Amino acid sequence: MAVSFTRYGRLYYLDPGTHAPKVGDKVLFPTTAGDEVAECIWAPTYVSEEVGGLPVCAGFATSDHLARDERNRARKAEARVATKRLVRQHELPMKIVGVDYLDHDNSFVIYFSAPQRVDFRALVRDLARTMNARIELRQLGARDEARVQGGIGPCGRDTCCSTFLKDFEPVSVRMAKDQDLPPNPLKISGACGRLMCCLKYEHPLYTDFKVDLPKLGSSVSTPDGDGTLVGYNVPSETVVVKLAESGKRCACPKASVCGSRIDYEAAYGPGSGSGDDNDESDGAS
Repeated sequence: MAVSFTRYGRLYYLDPGTHAPKVGDKVLFPTTAGDEVAECIWAPTYVSEEVGGLPVCAGFATSDHLARDERNRARKAEARVATKRLVRQHELPMKIVGVDYLDHDNSFVIYFSAPQRVDFRALVRDLARTMNARIELRQLGARDEARVQGGIGPCGRDTCCSTFLKDFEPVSVRMAKDQDLPPNPLKISGACGRLMCCLKYEHPLYTDFKVDLPKLGSSVSTPDGDGTLVGYNVPSETVVVKLAESGKRCACPKASVCGSRIDYEAAYGPGSGSGDDNDESDGAS
């Protein structure tokens, strides 16, 4: 099952154990600081493969747990307002991103972003005196800031980092070029201002497709006749060929024009090794 601590927030996976909560139910998520209240987003579902290492659901949240969770939310909201006020008083170049509150030891963890290192020692002293609690400040980078705050990506969906991504994998401009995307920062950057994490999702598909693909402008042979390769469509694994005889463009499977297929048929003849001469997938690589 999957739960979230905030509405539309990051998903955390649980072993439901003996419990069977429904979507929207409040359950207890075991943490090092004790059981925390979370909302069931995906009801318990059987999976085909064994998944180990998941924390086990500690049961349904009671009225006492919900009341404690509401008090903690109020304390976090109070700390956020107090921190922003003190930041303005101290004239510090920092932006408050998020606040966590641990009620068992009465401590706050406040996340912030800043263009450079910030001396916040005076801020911590005043904030600890105001909130009568232990205060810890942590500076976040651009990607971690987007993960904590959440938001909508260029695709119109919730950002991957704030929902299901566990770790940030390296992304380069080369990945965008390999996928024929324009090297325009406005087109390939996410809400954090960095390269979009999703550039890595389809990159292996594009690199595998182009391994034995003839270069654009190459002369190729297709079932409809000879022509020139003018384009391709990676998701559908097809190429676009401009026919030499009629000048029309046609789309055909990549296997019908790739070099390995042509070399194979030149050596063994069309349809060799296959019971159907019209099967375009045989001999392709």
